[in-house]
Amino acid sequence: MNARNAYVTSSVQTASPTRLLIMLFERLGRDVEMAAVAQEAGDHLAAMPHLLHAQEIVMELMTSLRHDVWDGADRLASIYGWLHKELVRANTTRDAAITRDCQSLVDPLVETWRQAALVAAAG
Repeated sequence: MNARNAYVTSSVQTASPTRLLIMLFERLGRDVEMAAVAQEAGDHLAAMPHLLHAQEIVMELMTSLRHDVWDGADRLASIYGWLHKELVRANTTRDAAITRDCQSLVDPLVETWRQAALVAAAG
Protein backbone atom coordinates (compact mmCIF):
# COMPACT_ATOMS: atom_id res chain seq x y z
CA MET A 1 0.00 0.00 0.00
CA ASN A 2 2.89 2.39 0.66
CA ALA A 3 4.13 2.04 -2.91
CA ARG A 4 0.64 2.81 -4.21
CA ASN A 5 0.36 5.88 -1.94
CA ALA A 6 3.76 7.09 -3.11
CA TYR A 7 2.72 6.64 -6.74
CA VAL A 8 -0.56 8.52 -6.24
CA THR A 9 1.17 11.33 -4.35
CA SER A 10 3.78 11.65 -7.07
CA SER A 11 1.11 11.61 -9.78
CA VAL A 12 -0.81 14.42 -8.11
CA GLN A 13 2.26 16.52 -7.39
CA THR A 14 3.53 16.34 -10.98
CA ALA A 15 0.20 16.59 -12.81
CA SER A 16 -0.73 19.62 -14.85
CA PRO A 17 -3.78 21.63 -13.74
CA THR A 18 -5.79 20.05 -16.55
CA ARG A 19 -4.74 16.56 -15.53
CA LEU A 20 -5.58 17.33 -11.89
CA LEU A 21 -9.07 18.39 -12.92
CA ILE A 22 -9.56 15.17 -14.86
CA MET A 23 -8.22 13.13 -11.94
CA LEU A 24 -10.75 14.83 -9.64
CA PHE A 25 -13.61 14.07 -12.00
CA GLU A 26 -12.50 10.47 -12.47
CA ARG A 27 -12.36 10.00 -8.71
CA LEU A 28 -15.76 11.66 -8.36
CA GLY A 29 -17.17 9.19 -10.88
CA ARG A 30 -15.56 6.26 -9.09
CA ASP A 31 -16.87 7.41 -5.70
CA VAL A 32 -20.42 7.82 -6.98
CA GLU A 33 -20.33 4.42 -8.70
CA MET A 34 -18.95 2.66 -5.62
CA ALA A 35 -21.54 4.35 -3.40
CA ALA A 36 -24.38 3.28 -5.70
CA VAL A 37 -23.18 -0.31 -5.78
CA ALA A 38 -22.90 -0.39 -1.99
CA GLN A 39 -26.34 1.18 -1.55
CA GLU A 40 -27.91 -1.27 -3.97
CA ALA A 41 -26.39 -4.08 -1.93
CA GLY A 42 -27.88 -2.57 1.22
CA ASP A 43 -24.45 -1.71 2.64
CA HIS A 44 -25.06 1.91 3.56
CA LEU A 45 -22.05 2.08 5.87
CA ALA A 46 -19.80 1.24 2.93
CA ALA A 47 -21.56 3.81 0.72
CA MET A 48 -21.19 6.67 3.19
CA PRO A 49 -17.44 7.38 2.84
CA HIS A 50 -17.74 7.38 -0.95
CA LEU A 51 -20.64 9.82 -0.86
CA LEU A 52 -18.82 12.05 1.62
CA HIS A 53 -15.69 12.03 -0.53
CA ALA A 54 -17.76 12.81 -3.62
CA GLN A 55 -19.26 15.78 -1.76
CA GLU A 56 -15.77 17.00 -0.87
CA ILE A 57 -14.68 16.76 -4.50
CA VAL A 58 -17.71 18.71 -5.70
CA MET A 59 -17.00 21.42 -3.13
CA GLU A 60 -13.39 21.58 -4.34
CA LEU A 61 -14.60 21.91 -7.92
CA MET A 62 -16.99 24.69 -6.88
CA THR A 63 -14.30 26.67 -5.06
CA SER A 64 -11.88 26.31 -7.96
CA LEU A 65 -14.22 27.99 -10.44
CA ARG A 66 -12.89 31.32 -11.68
CA HIS A 67 -16.00 33.48 -11.98
CA ASP A 68 -13.83 36.47 -12.94
CA VAL A 69 -12.25 34.62 -15.87
CA TRP A 70 -15.04 32.52 -17.36
CA ASP A 71 -18.62 33.64 -17.89
CA GLY A 72 -19.86 30.02 -17.76
CA ALA A 73 -18.65 29.61 -14.16
CA ASP A 74 -21.99 30.66 -12.65
CA ARG A 75 -23.88 28.04 -14.64
CA LEU A 76 -21.37 25.33 -13.80
CA ALA A 77 -21.49 26.37 -10.13
CA SER A 78 -25.25 25.86 -10.13
CA ILE A 79 -24.78 22.35 -11.57
CA TYR A 80 -22.17 21.60 -8.90
CA GLY A 81 -24.52 23.00 -6.25
CA TRP A 82 -27.34 20.73 -7.37
CA LEU A 83 -24.99 17.75 -7.48
CA HIS A 84 -23.72 18.43 -3.97
CA LYS A 85 -27.25 18.77 -2.61
CA GLU A 86 -28.26 15.49 -4.24
CA LEU A 87 -25.19 13.65 -2.96
CA VAL A 88 -26.06 14.79 0.56
CA ARG A 89 -29.66 13.69 0.03
CA ALA A 90 -28.54 10.31 -1.37
CA ASN A 91 -26.45 9.78 1.74
CA THR A 92 -29.01 10.92 4.30
CA THR A 93 -31.90 9.03 2.73
CA ARG A 94 -29.76 6.04 1.74
CA ASP A 95 -31.38 6.15 -1.68
CA ALA A 96 -29.45 4.40 -4.46
CA ALA A 97 -31.77 5.90 -7.10
CA ILE A 98 -30.61 9.40 -6.14
CA THR A 99 -27.00 8.25 -6.29
CA ARG A 100 -27.60 6.82 -9.77
CA ASP A 101 -29.19 10.14 -10.80
CA CYS A 102 -25.99 11.84 -9.67
CA GLN A 103 -23.99 9.33 -11.65
CA SER A 104 -26.02 10.12 -14.76
CA LEU A 105 -24.71 13.69 -14.46
CA VAL A 106 -21.17 12.87 -13.36
CA ASP A 107 -20.34 10.34 -16.08
CA PRO A 108 -20.89 12.79 -18.97
CA LEU A 109 -18.99 15.49 -17.08
CA VAL A 110 -16.00 13.17 -16.74
CA GLU A 111 -16.06 12.45 -20.46
CA THR A 112 -16.56 16.12 -21.36
CA TRP A 113 -13.51 17.18 -19.38
CA ARG A 114 -11.44 14.36 -20.90
CA GLN A 115 -12.42 15.51 -24.38
CA ALA A 116 -11.74 19.16 -23.52
CA ALA A 117 -8.27 18.21 -22.31
CA LEU A 118 -7.56 16.38 -25.57
CA VAL A 119 -8.68 19.39 -27.60
CA ALA A 120 -6.58 21.74 -25.46
CA ALA A 121 -3.52 19.50 -25.80
CA ALA A 122 -3.93 19.29 -29.57
CA GLY A 123 -4.40 22.93 -30.12
